[in-house]
Amino acid sequence: MSDTPYTGNEPAGWRGKLAGAALLAAIGAVVWFGVAALGTRAGLWSWQTGLETLTLQFGPPMVSAVIGLSLAAGIAALAKAPRKRPFMMAMAALLVSGLTMGRLAAHEGQMDRLPPLHDIQTDWSDPIAPSDALVTEREAAGAQNAIEDDPLISAEADARWPGLSGRRVAEVQEEAEFVPGEQKSPRATPYPKLAPLIAPGTPEEGYAAALAAVEARGWTIVLAEPEAGRIEATETSFWYGFKDDILIRIRPDEAGVRIDVRSVSRVGLSDLGVNAKRVRNLLDELEVRLNKAASAPG
Repeated sequence: MSDTPYTGNEPAGWRGKLAGAALLAAIGAVVWFGVAALGTRAGLWSWQTGLETLTLQFGPPMVSAVIGLSLAAGIAALAKAPRKRPFMMAMAALLVSGLTMGRLAAHEGQMDRLPPLHDIQTDWSDPIAPSDALVTEREAAGAQNAIEDDPLISAEADARWPGLSGRRVAEVQEEAEFVPGEQKSPRATPYPKLAPLIAPGTPEEGYAAALAAVEARGWTIVLAEPEAGRIEATETSFWYGFKDDILIRIRPDEAGVRIDVRSVSRVGLSDLGVNAKRVRNLLDELEVRLNKAASAPG
């Protein structure tokens, strides 16, 4: 019988291989989602394939299998003569796969909780209509969501959001909006209260501020007409390459200048609040820019 004390650092054998396989599978799952997203952006397959099939359909069962493998590897590492290294590898695999599953579950939870909105603007009583140039570009890119004056929730929404199909987008947006500090629940939606921006300055100054903000964000400008007070631009998401179009209208107002903004996704039923956040952030920046210019000396 050996007098050498057991340390748990002895060769792990098959248990080390099992833990290594679990960790490799956990990393492979992360790579899978990255390939699904970037492949969609690169045009290797459609967004339905990249998001709905590779990510949301195949993703959860794959990650569940990795979690099971990680747990099995962890238990095996502790059985009889425990092995430290295999156990740590198994726990690392469990952490990676658990975080991945949590992200997937959060996405599904948001989809169920938030309304099927993908077209947001500051004033539905006076909608911003797209230019012919933007309509042409959207058609050429295969945009599935039309830009309408008074759109209705699609019938396709009934599968996940029963009872909302056929309702006016304007009404659903108003119901989804909240005023900061007045949320009744910690599960409040990410739809901030939107309204036209009334700020000091001239329409020319409002246009200059809007154009500067668009350029600073790196959006692709589709239309820029200072005389008409119109700017249209497109933002492309990093992962899946989803394109959202932003329409900005600048007009004179008794108090100075009025700026309206509309943001609409080209595909998909729900934007998970992205368009509303984009409009709110843009309006906030324009308000700062115009107020700063108005208070500048001279």
